[in-house]
Amino acid sequence: MSRNILITGGAGFIGVNAADRFLRAGEHVTILDNFRRAGTRENARWLREVHGDRVRIVEGDIRDTDDRLVRLADGADVLLHLAAQVAVTTSVRDPREDFDINALGTFNVVEAARRAESQPIVLYASTNKVYGKMADVAVAERDGRWAYRDFDGGIPESRPLEFYSPYGCSKGAGDQYVLDYARIYGLRTVVFRQSCIYGPHQFGIEDQGWVAWFSIQAMRQRPFTIYGDGKQVRDVLFVDDLMSAYEAAIQHIDVTSGQAYNIGGGPENTLSLLELVDLLTAKFGTKPAFGFDAWRPGDQLVYVSDIAKARADFGWTPRVTASEGIDRLLTWLNENRQIFDVLDALAAEAASAR
Repeated sequence: MSRNILITGGAGFIGVNAADRFLRAGEHVTILDNFRRAGTRENARWLREVHGDRVRIVEGDIRDTDDRLVRLADGADVLLHLAAQVAVTTSVRDPREDFDINALGTFNVVEAARRAESQPIVLYASTNKVYGKMADVAVAERDGRWAYRDFDGGIPESRPLEFYSPYGCSKGAGDQYVLDYARIYGLRTVVFRQSCIYGPHQFGIEDQGWVAWFSIQAMRQRPFTIYGDGKQVRDVLFVDDLMSAYEAAIQHIDVTSGQAYNIGGGPENTLSLLELVDLLTAKFGTKPAFGFDAWRPGDQLVYVSDIAKARADFGWTPRVTASEGIDRLLTWLNENRQIFDVLDALAAEAASAR
């Protein structure tokens, strides 16, 4: 039997990929988006072209305090909460809006789920930034990249939370509300503390989505800036693998309810910023142009997810290697060059806000 899926932020990068996956599986999908971010209308238009009237598109904002969100949640079997302010830099410039979207907006979402008669499963896209700067975690330079001295398997969920930056605070507040609504109200909720997700439909800009941003600039033969020394390391996850994690967590909700999971590429899928430059050099046959600038506030020298808990609880592991994923992203970008005008508008908007 088909399920009803509600996706907040459903016209964003992860949202459009989730909607497409669920629709291809025969589910009924409603997306809620405020369409304020450049590229979201293009993503919604693509969903409509591919899936027609099977996708319901609603324009609205999770910050609104009317009953629309409750009405949308009522009847949903699954509520995938992706609507967010997504950049640390933006949160530093405007912490009030960051709080309103990420903390208050998430509260509104879980309250809507609590009030809904259907009591939907709630999946929340949190972030590794809830662990903060992790200044106490020893790192060392190895082979031209930063690495953990003691956490070869990555950072586990048992790591104490230490919010750093307004973004970390706002997303962390949402993270804890989602978990607490499972404890206090019995809602079936799951938190995904996501690392660097990349893939098709990602309108990467300098402030957010570095894998897509570097790839876009390299394809366009335009320069980009590396903040810090470029040796900082992240585990990267292709968006299709994230979709598989969502599906598996839903299928195993009796185990996953009330749990938080670190979700990323894990130790087998890591890249430093300079290693991505080398990868793009090999794929394009010429080295991209780039420069260096000062470190950004709260930037971690290393973040790698320990994904053992997800593997144990719902049998999930990434399937797409970093090299294969970059190939697939570049293919999509090459086939959708019309988005470059949207990216220019996004970049101009971000620059004007600085």
